[in-house]
Amino acid sequence: MTDTYETLLVDRQGAVATVSLNRPDKRNSIGGPMMVELYAALGAIAADPQVRVLVLRGRGADFCPGADVKHYGGAGASAAARPAWSGVREFNVAVLLHEMPAVTIAAISGACAGAGFGWACACDLRIASATARFNSAFLDVGVGGDMGGPWTLPRILGAARARELYFLPGKFDAAEALRIGLVSRVAPAEAFEGEILALTARLAAAAPLALATMKSNFLAAEKMGFADYIGLESEKHMRFFQTEDTTEAFKAFVEKRPPVFNGR
Repeated sequence: MTDTYETLLVDRQGAVATVSLNRPDKRNSIGGPMMVELYAALGAIAADPQVRVLVLRGRGADFCPGADVKHYGGAGASAAARPAWSGVREFNVAVLLHEMPAVTIAAISGACAGAGFGWACACDLRIASATARFNSAFLDVGVGGDMGGPWTLPRILGAARARELYFLPGKFDAAEALRIGLVSRVAPAEAFEGEILALTARLAAAAPLALATMKSNFLAAEKMGFADYIGLESEKHMRFFQTEDTTEAFKAFVEKRPPVFNGR
């Protein structure tokens, strides 16, 4: 199923939804109604219980370099050219990427900077093509930053490294992103699509209840003390032994065959 937007391509195939930023002539920079449309599209996907995996990517060579600076700050730009957002609501794109029930994957090629960098950091997993280039970039255009990077990035890299990437912006490549732990995998450009397809297929085939619970456990752990979290986790864990999927998984393991899950 394909949803229609001006600045996005949204495709749903079974348990996997793919949202492609669709301004390739502008390197998928944020302009026009993209923020509004992305907030709406992600909200709809978050509410769809059939979607267990979301891939966020850019159409063409780039992921997203952030705001379309030439549009908003170029010669002749006026107040009318500024983003027509309804307030802080659209900035919750990052929250939707981080907190929706589905596992979210940033499939990063080419430029990933500014708000695009923040969106990638909000996802559960980041997979990069060897073509990927990263930069926080906010100080370069005289702003303090958006899309939650100071919240997500220290949790990914640690506080000191996160501050360095923000206070001392500069471009770095996919190999460096892998070295510091920003991305979990880097694929050659020619193998990138296959890597994403294999990863989404693996996640989509996982036990649905277990995958959703695992995502919710990580979200709960961000907000709770350790002892409280263990209490919540153990309570959820014990329920699984009453489910058909867990019974099937144990049986399939013993019989050395792939399990067949039904989400019950």
